[in-house]
Amino acid sequence: MRRPAVLVTLAALVAPLVALAQPQQNVVHPPRPPGASPTQWGAQLYAANCLSCHGPKGEGQLPNGPLGAGDVRGAGPSLRGVGALAADFYLRTGYMPLHSPYDQPQRGKMQFSERELGALVAYVASLGHGPPVPTPHPERGSLAEGLQLFTENCAGCHQIVAEGGYVKGARVPPLGQATPTQIVEAVRTGPYLMPRFSAKAISDRQLDSIVAYVGYTKHPDDRGGWALGHIGPVPEGLVAWLIAAALLVAVCLVIGERVRRE
Repeated sequence: MRRPAVLVTLAALVAPLVALAQPQQNVVHPPRPPGASPTQWGAQLYAANCLSCHGPKGEGQLPNGPLGAGDVRGAGPSLRGVGALAADFYLRTGYMPLHSPYDQPQRGKMQFSERELGALVAYVASLGHGPPVPTPHPERGSLAEGLQLFTENCAGCHQIVAEGGYVKGARVPPLGQATPTQIVEAVRTGPYLMPRFSAKAISDRQLDSIVAYVGYTKHPDDRGGWALGHIGPVPEGLVAWLIAAALLVAVCLVIGERVRRE
């Protein structure tokens, strides 16, 4: 007669352990303890949402380490030394947290409140010396220089009109929703397959020009005519060929009619 009671007790004890072993599918929002600093609160948010992939102290998950999200080892990189810059970018854009380590990070709704985000960023920044959240000044940049720099370094993936596209193994996001700060953070961080550009490769002054140009692409001055949605040369080429083909057919009909009359 005691067996059911024992089973219920065991189930009550095992259930929390099973829940902890499972990867987090939803964001957990632990309340801020009374008197806790933002960094201390951020440590709790980190433990609830980031620890399974990035390790207990932000050291990352090694290939021979414990299982991370999705029962995958080595799923999360180290966060030591990334600073507030990378944490602010990934969290504010909704790239993190991921439901599965196999997923490509995609822009989405930010999963934390502004206070929670500030606490998490403060905690990640405390894991090691790293860059702070940048403050770009696009008003100091040059639109012409930004166009040149974007063409040389970014247009190969994002298109010259910053509408994004596809490369091998990844979808390249459009930059229409990117804020000036997020553009600088992405350049300095190199999210997913994007290369990271140091200050030696692209200076802060040059970054101001790139930010100015990306801002221009959001509301371009279409003096050349029909914009076709600003989605690149493919639709422009299709329209050109369709119009050219229609004109050629019309010319052929006119010539054929004249020859028949003669």
